[in-house]
Amino acid sequence: MSRPEPHIDVRPLTDADIPDWSRALNTGFLRTPDVSEAEIADRRSFIEPARTLGAFDAGRCVATFRSFAQELTVVGGATVPADAVSNVTVSPTHRRRGLLSRMMAADLDAAKDRGDVVATLIAAEYPIYGRYGFGPATFTAQWTIDVPRTGLDPRWAGPGDGGRIDLVDGADVRKIGPELHERVRRAQPGAVDRNERWWQVRTGALRLDKEPWTEPFFAVYRSAGGEVQGLVAYTADERWGDGKQPLNTASVRWLDAATPDAERALWRYLCSIDWITTVKSGWRAADDLLPLCLPDPRAARVTTLADWLWVRILDVVRALEARTYDGQGSLVLEVVDEGGPAGGRYRLEAGPDGSSCAPTTADAELTLEVADLARLWLGDESAVRLAALGLVQEQRAGAARVADALLRTSRRPWCPDIF
Repeated sequence: MSRPEPHIDVRPLTDADIPDWSRALNTGFLRTPDVSEAEIADRRSFIEPARTLGAFDAGRCVATFRSFAQELTVVGGATVPADAVSNVTVSPTHRRRGLLSRMMAADLDAAKDRGDVVATLIAAEYPIYGRYGFGPATFTAQWTIDVPRTGLDPRWAGPGDGGRIDLVDGADVRKIGPELHERVRRAQPGAVDRNERWWQVRTGALRLDKEPWTEPFFAVYRSAGGEVQGLVAYTADERWGDGKQPLNTASVRWLDAATPDAERALWRYLCSIDWITTVKSGWRAADDLLPLCLPDPRAARVTTLADWLWVRILDVVRALEARTYDGQGSLVLEVVDEGGPAGGRYRLEAGPDGSSCAPTTADAELTLEVADLARLWLGDESAVRLAALGLVQEQRAGAARVADALLRTSRRPWCPDIF
């Protein structure tokens, strides 16, 4: 006979819980479990205890969960309030006891009550979050550029469009970066907002004990009129081959570009730095312009292609009405969300001039799980493809093609950030 489980209490944190919760977080992520006073002080500065959950077994924290307010850009440039989920761990001694399910249910219920339209997360492991109604809504890619193969003229001396590129420091970035990112993310479905702490951490104004700081280079692109339209942060190694041949790599930490001119100029700049023979792009959109910016696109090879932002729709009506539609049409969706808030039958009427979505008793034309609606919502996935896999069911012939004509977008959604 197995020993009865001790009572495990899942609850929001108190201030006194933060050190123990932080140790459990480090344990779950396989980091050194010790927690410094500086780390505890930093965590106290940004977590919301009411939105930070812990599971406590005999007074010891054995699972962690945190959420925070976020804005997510949808197709067309509007934003919706999102419940961003992060810091999810269960200690290896307490797996398979339903702790994540309890924490997730409490958080999603609170998010729905607050009026959040969706919940979001970056999934460390693929199989976990589908059972909670999350689906992969954006993908990301990393490229490695073989600079000598690009076909670019190594004598390049700057943008030929009247713009210019200048090196700046972290203080400059904290002044110009937030406004630029606001412009960029408002035009990029799948992008999220960045708070002041994001800029402080990534420019070295706030340095974290467990993350060694290396000062990056910052380069800004200004248009001919002097407007900041692009910004890149990158590091470079120092590697030499036989015969004192430079074989250095520039690694992009992040790159924001508000225009194609800015994007092309910054990639061209990175490929023109003396001694740099390889450029690693960092996380980019799956359909990024990067390869086609090069005379030989094969010089940029994809080294990573992966799901990135996962979305859990909480309010179907608001989610579908928030975005825009290039096509014109009507579709009745049966959304399956067992025990969740999004289940039901909805009629979507959409076109370039606006849209409406409302519950309906009409016969369903397309039936799908809420996680698969998330795949379609930002325009990345094809309903026809999901139907071929049996993940959506056509109740009316051709309904999946109608869904694609309404929901798919000409450019893929992308989330530049991890959280």
